[in-house]
Amino acid sequence: MDEAEWEARVDLAAAHRLAVHFGYHEGIDNHFTLLVPGFADRFLLAPFGLHWSEIRASDFLVVDFAGNKLAGEGPVEDTAFHIHAPLHASRPDVRCVMHTHMPYATALSMLERPELLMASQNAIGFAGLVALCDYAGFALDSGEGRRMASALGEKAVLLLRNHGVVTMGTSVAEAFNTLYFFERAAMTQIIAQSSGQPVRLVGNPVLSTTVEQYTSSAKVEGFDRIELHFAALKRMLDRQGSDYAR
Repeated sequence: MDEAEWEARVDLAAAHRLAVHFGYHEGIDNHFTLLVPGFADRFLLAPFGLHWSEIRASDFLVVDFAGNKLAGEGPVEDTAFHIHAPLHASRPDVRCVMHTHMPYATALSMLERPELLMASQNAIGFAGLVALCDYAGFALDSGEGRRMASALGEKAVLLLRNHGVVTMGTSVAEAFNTLYFFERAAMTQIIAQSSGQPVRLVGNPVLSTTVEQYTSSAKVEGFDRIELHFAALKRMLDRQGSDYAR
């Protein structure tokens, strides 16, 4: 494989290990995928059966949108394919799709009104970016993935009611950054709501100003905040002696 694909594999493997570190994983279930660099019709997917704590860059399968296994060894899990292939196909503007049942986002999805309230700075970063999709059981056919893609539209986050969350990104770094901060926003909201006290919302014009600030402050001295965040997280894995990059 070329250097671009190897670097993509390293980033995707790092994201799986980071999901374990932060408690976003669920055993051998859930799935992260990334389009193979240079292609728009095939993606990297971990073979089913590996715990996310052991996934390495060399482990990934290459699967096309028709379900053909083009490279790698191990099984393709049904729901992974039926969720991710339609989502990738429907959104050529993104390259990475992450689906988890992480605890606080899932708790939010279980509420009668699963709304991320504009009550914290982290939550404001998702203003207008979250879509909802009703639960319909396991994704055992491509129709379920197409239904999710239709619900998502052009947004960055799909909150799957009674199920979990999907995040999208133009890179592994962006999709993971979205996953990380959505869970943080959901966590603080669930904690605040558990107090039984009313939640204080941020009103306009501060709300609108803060939304604009998210865009205007995306870089620090020319460096992208998202890329800096993911690079720092990878260094953390490196200091722990992780073998994700093998």
